[in-house]
Amino acid sequence: MDENPPAFPARAVAWAMAATALLLTLLGVLVQVGLPAQWQPKPPLTPDFGVALTFPVTGAFLVSQRPRLSLAWLICAGGLLGSGNVAFTALSFHWAWQGEMGAANAGRVIAVVCWAAAGLMLAILLPLCSPTGRLPSRRWLWVVVLGTAATVTEIVLALLRPDPSRAAYAWPAVIHNPLEVKALVPYYTAAWTVLGHTVQICVVAAFASLVLRLRRADPVTRRQIAWPLTAFAGYVAMYLMGESWWVPATLWTALIPFSILFAALRYRLYGIDTVISRTFVTAGLLGVISAVYFGAGAVSSLVVSGYHQVAGLAAALFAGGFFQPLRRALLRVADRALYGRVGDPALLAERLTQEVRRADPADALASVVTVVREGLAVDGVAVEIADGRPRYVESGHVGPSPREVPLVWHGEPVGRLLLGPPGARRFAAAHDERVLGTLLPYVADVAHAVRMAADLQRSRERILAAREEERRRLRRDLHDGLGQTLGAMAMTLNMARISLAKSPATADDLLRDLRTGMDAVAGDIRELVYGLRPPALDDLGLAGAVRALAEETLPEGTDGVEDVSVRVEGDLSGLPAAVEVAAYRIVQEALNNVRRHARASRVRVGVTRTAAGDGGGELRVRVADDGIGPPARLRAGVGMSSMRERAAELGGSCVVTAPETGGTVVEARFPLVA
Repeated sequence: MDENPPAFPARAVAWAMAATALLLTLLGVLVQVGLPAQWQPKPPLTPDFGVALTFPVTGAFLVSQRPRLSLAWLICAGGLLGSGNVAFTALSFHWAWQGEMGAANAGRVIAVVCWAAAGLMLAILLPLCSPTGRLPSRRWLWVVVLGTAATVTEIVLALLRPDPSRAAYAWPAVIHNPLEVKALVPYYTAAWTVLGHTVQICVVAAFASLVLRLRRADPVTRRQIAWPLTAFAGYVAMYLMGESWWVPATLWTALIPFSILFAALRYRLYGIDTVISRTFVTAGLLGVISAVYFGAGAVSSLVVSGYHQVAGLAAALFAGGFFQPLRRALLRVADRALYGRVGDPALLAERLTQEVRRADPADALASVVTVVREGLAVDGVAVEIADGRPRYVESGHVGPSPREVPLVWHGEPVGRLLLGPPGARRFAAAHDERVLGTLLPYVADVAHAVRMAADLQRSRERILAAREEERRRLRRDLHDGLGQTLGAMAMTLNMARISLAKSPATADDLLRDLRTGMDAVAGDIRELVYGLRPPALDDLGLAGAVRALAEETLPEGTDGVEDVSVRVEGDLSGLPAAVEVAAYRIVQEALNNVRRHARASRVRVGVTRTAAGDGGGELRVRVADDGIGPPARLRAGVGMSSMRERAAELGGSCVVTAPETGGTVVEARFPLVA
């Protein structure tokens, strides 16, 4: 209390006003219940009852929380005036029933003043100033001026009201007005109608100011405005429909102060935007489908006989065909109205597309995470990619227990999307799911691109490492093997020259050793060449080399093998050298596995080339046996990994399968570029 001295008297005044309003409301209800049927007010229930029941207490509570908020005082004062209208309307009829016409007229005047002033405060000023307590701009001052002028004129006209004719009066006796101006009789009804329409214009204009505030506001303020906007929308609709809607209008009016209370204090905690969005979409769907159905029915009833069959079928087909597109369009309109451009899933998707186009996958992933975080209004978003570079990218802070959403690209898991807790500008859960459903495919695409870029980089690194390793092997073999042998041969030649004249027999032995050394050098060179590319490919071609390899690796009768056949289809000439080597090595490794592990009696080797219309095609290599098959838990050893890597390096694939008939099938495919 010491920190904010004005708060205590403000709270006391507000609660005193609320207590007075409740007493007046209770008095009015008790008096009206005790009136005879002929003196009951017509209509017996008006929106002022809703005002009297909830506005004073809600306004006092809001004053106790926000003493300097002008809206709180407006609600409190308007509620007190509404209670005064309820009480003095009932008292006016009570006094007239008792024959006290002077008191009845005084009660009528007080009731009219309270009714008009409460209408100005709560139906015009309150929506105009919601939720900040100030006008949207000075351009809306005309609504205040016009509404005040119409209200004052209504009060003056009510004070000068000429007594109505007894025949047109709805109650047993006319309440005489001592201030009546009889000259107003010809104009009174028309003037009262014009003033009523003027007030209606001001009420609609005040509601329109809320709509414009919503359109121009940021997402946080949009959620705040959505509460009073929803409440006033229902009230304005019922108000314009007239007295026939006053019973539901009374109940709806009682909810208005709670909407303003939430807008001022708790708008972040309740999903009013979900209610608005679903209500808007449902109403739009019902309206359009009803119009389609009745329109189709009307046309068919005029043109075609058999209305029920034709109209029903046409309307159902038409409405069903447009249901989903219409629903998506209505959802987008509602999202744009509630959240603006920041929360529009379509605009977020477009922004993601632009970010992905402008950057490489790694940088694009950081931008994508930022866009998703802004679109979902959460404290943090992170993406974790299996085997990616980078493996983890985070924007904000996801917290210790984030929500996990799997990222799947064409059925293949590529990572996880981690979502932190809702932030200060939180959206409704339904809207978050729409945004997430729209953006998730884009995030999965970028995650897959990051993964592929990492795989490509690793492949480049492996190729570079393999090239350098091959160079080091060649250098070692040439230096340590071939170089040393040639050096020893040179020394042998020198010794043979020295011994040739003195000891021909010694020279002959040295030359014989030299010939043996030359054979060893030739063998070493042959091994080096074979390590680079099998000579059989150049001598026999791929088809002949595969046949020779099969005969060499699995001659008939070896380890129980009875039949080895090689089948070649298509023209294998002109294949890329890398494809020939990879296919040869895969067949070689597969046949070695058959010889070591399969215990097979029959082996089939197939090499097939298929042509495509663009000059490319595919080379397929297949090695099948009828052995014991692979183990239940197949572990990729060095040979298996080597076959797959050789195929992957050329953009192909290599799979090992166990058919139901038994045995093992190794199949590799290589794409051929025209």
